[in-house]
Amino acid sequence: MLVIFDCDGVLVDSEPLACASFSRAIKAEGLDWSVEETMRRVMGLSLKTSLEICEAELGRKLPGDFLEKMQAVTYQTFRDAPLQPVAGVKDAVSALQAAGIDTCVASSGAPEKMRFTLGLTGLWDLFDGRIFSASQVPRGKPFPDLFLHAAISMNVQPFDCVVVEDSLPGVQAARAAGMKALAYAGEPYANRDALQKAGGRVFDDMKQLPDLVLA
Repeated sequence: MLVIFDCDGVLVDSEPLACASFSRAIKAEGLDWSVEETMRRVMGLSLKTSLEICEAELGRKLPGDFLEKMQAVTYQTFRDAPLQPVAGVKDAVSALQAAGIDTCVASSGAPEKMRFTLGLTGLWDLFDGRIFSASQVPRGKPFPDLFLHAAISMNVQPFDCVVVEDSLPGVQAARAAGMKALAYAGEPYANRDALQKAGGRVFDDMKQLPDLVLA
């Protein structure tokens, strides 16, 4: 069995901070999305897809340095907060690994972002060498490409994989890949109904995760 973890919102508590930074950046370009609207529109998607959605809404390309400037602000926000691991996730991952279950990360985030956030929160060493990004596949979530790439790389069949996600595109991608989806809904922004309708088994405490995986 292989347990595939999303990163943002599952391993690191970054979604509110990152979406607040994204909201401020696109407001400066004339797209007046609140943090809540930003989360609804782009949470779980790759930055490439998120920027394409914004450009379609604006009817023009964003400045060439938009992403670089926004990321610099976002990373500084993570340092200042400081960014924390999702409550209970380190113990849950360690328990799964102690039980002999393979684990990896598959995220819409870029490899350098995951190195930064997982390093900042002390989680990098739990997954070093088993971290996959949407930048490695043709299509990001909600398409199944990323999770299938992770399974192939880990030499595990899709039907023997469990995906831990917090976003609707992530759950949709897991189900499209033929994998079981566990939908973490322990944060205030979680849309439990949408996650469940997409085929995720909803849970709200990482302490539950080892038992859910083995169920």
